[in-house]
Amino acid sequence: MSVLLLGISHRSAPVSVLERVAISDTERPKLTDKIMSSSHVSEVMIVSTCNRVEIYAVVDAFHGALTDLGALLSTHSGLELGELTKHAYVRYSEAAAEHLFAVASGLDSMVIGEQQILGQIRAAYAASDAQQASGRVVHELAQQALRIGKKVHSETGIDAAGASVVSVALDRASDVVGGLTGKTAVVLGAGSMGGLSVAHLIRSGVGRVVVVNRTAARAQHLAASVTDGSVVAESRPFDELGDALADADILVTCTGAVGAVVTIADVHRALARRDTTDRPLVICDLGLPRDVEHAVSGLPGVTVWDMETLQHDPAAGAAASDERAAREIVATELSAYLAGQRLAEVTPTVTALRQRAAEVVESELMRLESRLPGLDDPQRDEVARTVRRVVDKLLHAPTVRVKQLASTPGGDSYAEALRELFELSPNTVQAVASPMEVLADDFTVEGADVEKGFLG
Repeated sequence: MSVLLLGISHRSAPVSVLERVAISDTERPKLTDKIMSSSHVSEVMIVSTCNRVEIYAVVDAFHGALTDLGALLSTHSGLELGELTKHAYVRYSEAAAEHLFAVASGLDSMVIGEQQILGQIRAAYAASDAQQASGRVVHELAQQALRIGKKVHSETGIDAAGASVVSVALDRASDVVGGLTGKTAVVLGAGSMGGLSVAHLIRSGVGRVVVVNRTAARAQHLAASVTDGSVVAESRPFDELGDALADADILVTCTGAVGAVVTIADVHRALARRDTTDRPLVICDLGLPRDVEHAVSGLPGVTVWDMETLQHDPAAGAAASDERAAREIVATELSAYLAGQRLAEVTPTVTALRQRAAEVVESELMRLESRLPGLDDPQRDEVARTVRRVVDKLLHAPTVRVKQLASTPGGDSYAEALRELFELSPNTVQAVASPMEVLADDFTVEGADVEKGFLG
């Protein structure tokens, strides 16, 4: 069993493709169930953010599992398999782990160093676990990724380049409206991105925040969370978005809806009601798929920053030294993680070997008892101790050495040799290995990095 990653991100696909592939929180459980129905998949975790969709699956066969995942993602997105293949990337085994560790560290984000991805990976794991789609492999992979991500942020200055896409978008908005101090901002969407947007706006000194959401209770809750007395915070129902926009300097949208929720007609009506025609409106469309109709960007006095424009922003890059330090941490941690996984893989073989030896010792002691029934208890005990000592000493060196060798690249071959030499069947090894003790048998296979034709 190994980890297979099938992904599409802002690095491999345009926003138009990402919009088609995007998996919402409500869609994730259904897609998880479909993936788990594949005969090649035993565990799965889906990481879906504003600029990436990545499926991490524990599989028993590379090609069979990849075919199943590709077909499911093609059906979900409505993209032809050939079109999907052009924009997707594949990582396998070690390369899949390395990629997730880099993602968790903010090294693969649109804004290098952003920390929001940690919460998104945590949420992806929680969703997988809630559906009983995570086992030992996904659990340890996700926990290690979160630990490494935190370590990178605490030991390097990588997050100084920008805390998130939100911060970059609001920086650009600030340039257009002449600073955010005292301005009025509307936040459309009350999820995690909406909460992050409100927090950034308050820190930037806005005077008023209006939260709009289809579910009124969530909008009210987010508005009520604002404790800064210098900021007026209120909530409005979705059908009053036009009223809120008429007074706004900035609109931040992050609904996760499928299709545009802010139309050109909505914005045009709001502009017509403004008290002055020279007051700019900046829209930060952080939704994926996009929340704002594309034609809105053509309206006079309206500036739209969306995911497609933000990914080309120069502020998205981290300082070279901090990025280099972060990658060094990831490389070191990956090496330690893989060594641990190889060691975990050989442990059941060593346990099975010692169990086989113990069975042979007991069998021979019983045979000795039948041949020498006159032995008294002290003699019998001394013979038993001697035989066990001999067996332990004979097994000590090879079992210790095989554990040492197992932590090196290709170390799984030593465990295989041990099983072959001592005629330990796979069933015997599996019988002494709990699901929490053994990782995929072929985890040390080198990772695949295929970007074209991988589903052919």
